[in-house]
Amino acid sequence: MAVEVILPKVDMDMETGQISRWYAKDGDTVTKGQLLFEIETDKAAMEVDAPASGILGDVSAEEGAVVPVGQAVAWIYAEGEERKAVSKPVAEPVVEPQATQPLVSEAPAVQPVVTPAPVAQTDIAGVRATPLARRLAKDAGLDLSAVHGSGPKGRIQKKDVEANLASAAPAALPVSVAAPRPVVTSQAQGALNAVWLRQGESGQLPLVLIHGFASDLNSWRMLLAGASLGNPVLAVDLPAHGGSPRYVPESIDAIAASVEATLVTHGVEACILVGHSMGGAVAAVTAARGFIDVRSLVLISSAGLGPQINGAFLNGLVGAKSEASIVPWLKELFADETLLSRAFINATVAQAQDVELRAAQAGLAAQLCADSTQTFEIRSSLGNLNIPVRLIFGAQDRIIPVAHAHGLSGAVGVHVFQNCGHMPQLEQRDAVLRIIGEVSRAAR
Repeated sequence: MAVEVILPKVDMDMETGQISRWYAKDGDTVTKGQLLFEIETDKAAMEVDAPASGILGDVSAEEGAVVPVGQAVAWIYAEGEERKAVSKPVAEPVVEPQATQPLVSEAPAVQPVVTPAPVAQTDIAGVRATPLARRLAKDAGLDLSAVHGSGPKGRIQKKDVEANLASAAPAALPVSVAAPRPVVTSQAQGALNAVWLRQGESGQLPLVLIHGFASDLNSWRMLLAGASLGNPVLAVDLPAHGGSPRYVPESIDAIAASVEATLVTHGVEACILVGHSMGGAVAAVTAARGFIDVRSLVLISSAGLGPQINGAFLNGLVGAKSEASIVPWLKELFADETLLSRAFINATVAQAQDVELRAAQAGLAAQLCADSTQTFEIRSSLGNLNIPVRLIFGAQDRIIPVAHAHGLSGAVGVHVFQNCGHMPQLEQRDAVLRIIGEVSRAAR
């Protein structure tokens, strides 16, 4: 039976809502708990998860559409189920929501799960702007005080930022002009881009997730979709990745310093660190530095445990520009290539179109993995820790040899999964969630 996806009530006085972004499109296969779309309010950007698993269809509200609370914006169908006949809603004026705490209304229809994503206040230094507008301006380095707002009470909206950027954009450079070479720096560049993916329960230690090379914080959503972890979850974009600044850190220590600054900014005093690949090395060094109260570590296919790494993969992935050239490299990540999803491919292809982003990542790969050799190590860091550490590897990892998991201190719990490659968080998702849950309960 088809499940209705409605626009939920996220504010006590909310009568309409504006969809600022869709994360899935008509015809996509979605999983219960997977992020579907984002609602923009005056105080925050609210993420809405899928209420059921199936095929997304009849998406009736496009990005930017303002629709009444409780109205269907899409349906989720079972395979082969007949679709309903729907019409697109008529756009309504944007209503200024009151400054109240977000709530999910009770309604007979199956409600999507709403996850608040903390963002900056909308009235800063006299500038009124929506959270999405602020995010776009920050990414582009745009001073919002110079932007005219077209929204209620002069509030700056997404379209105002985009119009300003379009009018200020220089003429396109010839294709032959190379992207700017990223600056290598040994200094921490301040806080990185980070998003609270889950609010969690009171009294639970936050999980801080750090992704691997050429990925971003959104890669963790596939692990968390439908998961019942009670912890708050903060995901961080590494330098030269996602929405973080595009500089090349000189060392893993420099990256760890930026992670520390990020956690301080988000009020994280004690946490559990979970890192994948390069993010695992960053997590280990962050814990060893001792500036943050790290209670335990979960390292997935972690870098830094030996010198060998698949340099051809690193160079091939950042150099590939089309889906045809990207997919062969992505298949290297999995023992079972059928687990490579369309969403994973689409996200990677989208990143590949960002020339500046890929140039920064190429610089980072050359800095930390010169001549196909990892130029950093975390074994000494792990040896000095007095906290629980779990190391997870796939026996068929083609990026970092599973042999790197051997010879560690007996205090490090090692899990090696058969028929698994470099992505245990996807290939052995349930087992990885179980391990994270065990670590969380032990670290309270």
